[in-house]
Amino acid sequence: MDWGTELWDQCDIIDKHTQSGLDLVEKYVKFVKERTEIEQNYAKQLRNLSKKYSPKRGSKEEQECRFSNHQAFLDILNEMNDYAGQRELIAENMMINICIELTKYLQELKQERKMHLSEVKKAQQYLEGTYKHLDNSKKRFEREWREAEKAAQYAEKTDQDLNATKADVEKAKQQAHMRTHIAEECKNDYASQLQKYNKEQNQFYFTDMPLIFNRLQDMDERRIKKLAQGYILFADTERHVMPIIGKCLEGITRAGTNVNERNDSVVLIEQHKSGFERPGDVEFEDYSQGINRASSDSSLSTPKGPLELLGRNKNKTFRLFNKKSKSVDSEGFTHLPPEQRRKRLQQKIDDISKELQKEMDQSEALGKMKDVYEKNPQMGDPASLAPQITQTAQNMERLRGELNKYESWLAEAGGRGDSIRYSTHSLNNNGAHNPNSPGAISEDTDSSQAIYSEFDDEFEEEELAAPIGQCTALYSFPGSSEGTISMQEGEVLSVVEEDKGDGWTRVRRNNGDEGYIPTSYATITLNK
Repeated sequence: MDWGTELWDQCDIIDKHTQSGLDLVEKYVKFVKERTEIEQNYAKQLRNLSKKYSPKRGSKEEQECRFSNHQAFLDILNEMNDYAGQRELIAENMMINICIELTKYLQELKQERKMHLSEVKKAQQYLEGTYKHLDNSKKRFEREWREAEKAAQYAEKTDQDLNATKADVEKAKQQAHMRTHIAEECKNDYASQLQKYNKEQNQFYFTDMPLIFNRLQDMDERRIKKLAQGYILFADTERHVMPIIGKCLEGITRAGTNVNERNDSVVLIEQHKSGFERPGDVEFEDYSQGINRASSDSSLSTPKGPLELLGRNKNKTFRLFNKKSKSVDSEGFTHLPPEQRRKRLQQKIDDISKELQKEMDQSEALGKMKDVYEKNPQMGDPASLAPQITQTAQNMERLRGELNKYESWLAEAGGRGDSIRYSTHSLNNNGAHNPNSPGAISEDTDSSQAIYSEFDDEFEEEELAAPIGQCTALYSFPGSSEGTISMQEGEVLSVVEEDKGDGWTRVRRNNGDEGYIPTSYATITLNK
């Protein structure tokens, strides 16, 4: 029997087409995976490049960032670091939104295709089984009908035989009747099986197979639509980060625009200005006049020419384009030129003043805590604060001594006295101010010593300085020690002073509370 060769050819075509479509999805997933690997490697190389050329903390290159051209290069490195982050974001989004999603969808399509092909196979097997029953019924009917014809012919022959007995004739007729009855039953069974097969065949060709083909068609169309969405998402993933990448490129352009060659020259001059006086003209010594060299106050030896003067000082101050020898660190910076010495002394005074102010704040806080303990003994023992109060007082006295020492050196160097002067009123053991302490400043202090302005308003401006970034707490921190501040996990704080290499960052709450937190306890984002 012809099983519909054309139909099975169509099934084979559909099978190959759906398999080809699934292979295309798999190829596209592999393509996107390789693209994400390229993006990740590219981002990694960019970060390594940015890290390689970024100045290390405390290095000479970091100090040179005060020049606009150096700072512009540092800004470019930062922008390239951000650019690398966007490339990583592209790789991550492609992996999640395309690779993982399509891989999952591909597995679902394979299972669905397998199910549909299995339905085709089951329908085919059922139709083949029905046909086998029909064929067996047909063969049985054919066999029994032949036997019935033989039995009828034998009965007729026996009836015409004169030698046959009546019993033989009756027996032959009964046998022929029985065979005819069996043949009629086989005929009816064959007709029933034929009707059943025709019904199943119509069901197979007009209902089952078209339904399966429609399902396969729907599956393939959904595959094509999903793949098209993947194509679009490939471009959208790149387009989504284009504005941020554009900002990175704008930042690089802005860095180049901000370079100010004139200002860099001025900064360099101010940084290395020595403050030495220029040498005066060499006086003319007239030997034609009679001069008593013995009684002269000035030296009348053979005059030195300019070259001899330069030769005499070539190892001292005249180092134009010569390799500078390693300077010797001195506490008073006496090895530096006058202008540089004044700057270093000024910087040292400012650092000591800030440390002194911290100690004074701590001393004031201890004094208030001691007053609270004295009024409410159940909260704590006032005597337990005595060691800290004593240590703080000693630190303040030491810092005041250093401050006075550097102030005197700055006065000797001709300082202008434009630094911030912190209030140095010491605290007594009860935490109250002691105006008669050695470190207190009297109003009638000699003007030559009072070369620094009072702290007051300028320190308030420093306390209220604009934040330089934000941080989010990764862990809770109790802030039990002096100078620290407590925080809860997930809390957002403003960064007012970044980590100086000691592992602590100064932060501020919205209510104005400030303190230090461990840098590793938070994720910090500094403003650009």
